[in-house]
Amino acid sequence: MNSNTHPPGAACLRAQALHALAVADWAGKIAAVRAIGDASVVDAECRLEPSSALPGRPARPELVSPQQLRHRSPASPEGRAALLHALAHIEFNAVNLALDIIWRFTGMPAAFYLDWLRVAREEAYHFELLNQRLASLGHAYGDFPAHNGLWDMAERTRGDLLARLALVPRTLEARGLDASPMIRDKLNSVGDAESAAVLDIILADEIGHVAIGNRWFKHLCARQDRDPVACYAELAQLHGAPRLRGPFNLEARRAAGFDWRFTGMPAAFYLDWLRVA
Repeated sequence: MNSNTHPPGAACLRAQALHALAVADWAGKIAAVRAIGDASVVDAECRLEPSSALPGRPARPELVSPQQLRHRSPASPEGRAALLHALAHIEFNAVNLALDIIWRFTGMPAAFYLDWLRVAREEAYHFELLNQRLASLGHAYGDFPAHNGLWDMAERTRGDLLARLALVPRTLEARGLDASPMIRDKLNSVGDAESAAVLDIILADEIGHVAIGNRWFKHLCARQDRDPVACYAELAQLHGAPRLRGPFNLEARRAAGFDWRFTGMPAAFYLDWLRVA
């Protein structure tokens, strides 16, 4: 089945996700996500073929290596805008990642695809909240350069759903659970309570998103008769997962379904986990 046989609004949820992923401008992409209905038919077996390069993205922001990004203090309006832009870029990529996992991977229960549709919708909402905060500072998405780290990991795991779940929601997105409180506090410290409140909304939703990744990772491990802890360690090494450094938001990680056996952490992580247990 080719994606061209499913125009926008067609019944197939996965085809609609592919269409939304291919949309380049951010406003059109958000609208396409919202147009996917809960009652859409989930055909978990159909093979879809993209008709354009993925993901669709606007001409801006310019994508550069992380080392080329300037560090700006959020004490200035320009520095605060740069920080909010970086967060908006993460959310834009998160929309694309949720759409990609829906269309790309076959053979999962309908609940899997509906879970990731929920994630796509919530990530789109987060993007809009951050773009509104950018507008309040006289900026918009695309005004600052950004890097492509999240999508690079998606490319590395494009042929393996288990690896995708291990390395994106359970690693890179889980890191956001750790970073959010620090960013919120930084925004509060410079008097931007409105942006700090947006971070609280995002953190609450992201706990659910990481929990979805955890749940389906464990589901696939059980289906393949693999131990989740050993499997994660193997996939992290195979795909070059970044070594994570603290501080860790243990409360959020617990709520998202992690336990003390989670591997790839420094020794301090396990000592902290035992201390608060």
